[in-house]
Amino acid sequence: MRHILSLGLALCLAACAINSVASPPSVSQPKASVPEAKPAGQWSHGAMIAAANPLAVEAGLEILRAGGSAVDAAIAVQTALGLVEPQSSGIGGGAFMLHYDAKTGDVVAYDGREVAPAGANERLFLDEAGAPLPFWAAVKSGRSQGVPGAVAMLYLAWQEHGKLPWSRSFQPAIILARDGFPISPRLNSSVTQLKRITEPGDDVVSYLMDETATPLPVGTILKNAAYADTLSQIATQGPKAFYEGAIAADIVARSGQAPMPGTLSLADLKAYKPKRLEPICRTYHERKVCGMGPPSSGGIGVLATLGILENFDMAATDPREPLGWHRFIEAQRLAYADRDTYVADDRFVVVPIKGLLDATYLKSRAALISDTSSMKTVEPGEPPGSVKRGRDATGNVFGTTHFVIVDQSGDVVSMTTTVEGLFGSQRMVRGFFLNNQLTDFSFLNVDAKGEPIANAPAAGKKPRSSMAPTIVFDKDGHFELAVGSPGGNAIIAYVSKAIIGMLDWNLTPQEAVALPNMIARTIPVAVERSRANPKLIQSLEALGHTFRDGGGAEGSGLHAIRLTPQGLVGGADPRREGVARQP
Repeated sequence: MRHILSLGLALCLAACAINSVASPPSVSQPKASVPEAKPAGQWSHGAMIAAANPLAVEAGLEILRAGGSAVDAAIAVQTALGLVEPQSSGIGGGAFMLHYDAKTGDVVAYDGREVAPAGANERLFLDEAGAPLPFWAAVKSGRSQGVPGAVAMLYLAWQEHGKLPWSRSFQPAIILARDGFPISPRLNSSVTQLKRITEPGDDVVSYLMDETATPLPVGTILKNAAYADTLSQIATQGPKAFYEGAIAADIVARSGQAPMPGTLSLADLKAYKPKRLEPICRTYHERKVCGMGPPSSGGIGVLATLGILENFDMAATDPREPLGWHRFIEAQRLAYADRDTYVADDRFVVVPIKGLLDATYLKSRAALISDTSSMKTVEPGEPPGSVKRGRDATGNVFGTTHFVIVDQSGDVVSMTTTVEGLFGSQRMVRGFFLNNQLTDFSFLNVDAKGEPIANAPAAGKKPRSSMAPTIVFDKDGHFELAVGSPGGNAIIAYVSKAIIGMLDWNLTPQEAVALPNMIARTIPVAVERSRANPKLIQSLEALGHTFRDGGGAEGSGLHAIRLTPQGLVGGADPRREGVARQP
């Protein structure tokens, strides 16, 4: 009965909108200090994994049942996703991970973002005349590959939090690759979407299409012996097998092939080092919300959106009515304008993180929001510590996934992982696809006014990301929920929506991730009309909003786990094929 009621509410949220009269905003002051995350103490809530494919979830659960940690399980989930969901992530790409240690209370951010080769420069995606390359030409070129970071990052996290031998977590994916797995509807759909830009001889064609260049049907058993062999080498030899030797040589050779060969070298791969960073954290109504800092903009974007909305009584609004959605849209616009302008790799540009998340500054941004009409234009603000920057010229991304793991000790992993485009650069090496992550850079270096763009390419620089793995702690500092999503720059909107749904609107994780997507990076707002009630849209239009169809360049893939008085409760985005399960 509880399941039926929850399902009914989710359907009602998508199908029932009640018009309301906008009321003046109520203002509350954000807390000045961020409460510390605390150890979990005696953990008695079991374990859970939420990810975008049941086979990957089962791979992780196998490791948990064997006594593995959340990080051990993350290795299994990632290597399995790289096989069954190769359009979204894999060992040829990069990742960001947030980890909570239930024994110590420590929250750590792991940066496995790809790095531009030493041979890259500001003209990376410009043609001979200085004009930006066509997007898909850049994606499929040899210039788009950054040094993959996922393997090295997972190894660093395993060294600090692994319980099982490194090799153990690779076994589920190795067996799955050798024995084969059924092609899922989403994998088949992704190949079909890509068919319009494929050519005979492309790796996607040879791997996932038949001799007539028709995508392999749903249910076809697909084996990948080359991937199994690659994983076996990494499992027995460690990351060195990937970043040096024959695998590395093949990565370099494939990136160096036409069209437009890249400059990726063996020295670039050997020099790659993942980073262990402090997360960025801020309060939201007495809770501590932690996310990923630069080179990702996701944490800043989510925290800024929440920080603006904290000046309103969002809990008094209703997800079936327009007021809460109106405020959410306006807060997004303001946060995106600042994110686009100021955030990039902070080793190369000054990123005013404290200024962007300052309570007084965000209150001034919130003051621009009216509950009776939409802003017609949005300009970036001038947060404390900022340097003038040009208007961004970065495109969107398509191929990413997110998963959440809570282990039997209460340790938590929230990890977003990507190859950037659908199947990355569509260049395959030893059973896996190489990323096209460098197209996350702005193709232009300066804007129309000649101002330098923060996210312009450079040698050794990491392209800005929007990935936003997030962990939330309650007012007493105890773990409450973990969430994240794929979706390119729409990730900020997706993750913020889910957090508001759970914390302000008291929805279950499943109900929160199923809410309609509305992305307000630009005007008009991208809206998921199939889930948004027409009356709700009409009410928002009456406030001055304009909409275009689409939930973003890539549909969300939100996955969340929340600790409730009844135990762990998970949510898997119905737009993908994921599940949330316990061992």
